[in-house]
Amino acid sequence: MAPVRGFLHPRTATGRSSLIPAPPWHYSGDLLTVEYRTDPARVAELLPAPLEPAPDDPGAVAVIWADWQSCSDSAEELLDPVRSQYKECFVVVRCSFEGRTYSRCVYIWVDKDFALARGLHQGYPKKLGSIHQTRPHPFGRAAPRLAPGGRFGATLAAGDRRLAEAVVTLTGPSETNGFVNAHPMAHHRFLPSIEVDGAPALDELVESGAASFEAGRAWRGDAELRLYDAPTEELAALEVREVIGAYHRQVGVTWAGGRRLA
Repeated sequence: MAPVRGFLHPRTATGRSSLIPAPPWHYSGDLLTVEYRTDPARVAELLPAPLEPAPDDPGAVAVIWADWQSCSDSAEELLDPVRSQYKECFVVVRCSFEGRTYSRCVYIWVDKDFALARGLHQGYPKKLGSIHQTRPHPFGRAAPRLAPGGRFGATLAAGDRRLAEAVVTLTGPSETNGFVNAHPMAHHRFLPSIEVDGAPALDELVESGAASFEAGRAWRGDAELRLYDAPTEELAALEVREVIGAYHRQVGVTWAGGRRLA
């Protein structure tokens, strides 16, 4: 029998058909972030054991839109842009494990299959969606500038229903890009057993973060954020009680693996 290759299915004799290549994975993109406070109980119910709510500001949430270009070490995807460009919207809270504060993605939608597959490997609970955000550009009238007064819109939909929308107006430079998504990530990787009553085939808590990170100037802003109900989504349960802040930043990140916590 011939060996098969590939980081993920479909695995073949050459490995060329694999949905994603092996890490490291490199990302360059624009992040539009809105942070707000919700009922801490709604955050707590999304934290499975052994995670606990963050000791301070446990109801803080970040909704982040990202317009990404990504590639593996070969960078061959950049010359075939359909394989490198995608958008996502993800929802981050904070939690505690063994006395350390972590960020945790509790909901996330992407618009490409390769991005979904990478996320499931990392423990992100990715689903397919429709994500759009205003892109900055230094010339012309068809794009805002990264400067005071620049206005950015962002939308999220899934299953033919709008789930979230935001408008951010930049007010000036910022020292940070917010605090909710500022820690290593604590995620669960989970795969049910093929046997109906069997124990999970995979059930582990993992930590991951950036192997390298660089970024441009962060910009703060004022924000409007609205969440909407949908039959098969629960994002609206994290109702917006108070907007904390909003940010825009261009970043570059490399992900090269994580480690098992429990």
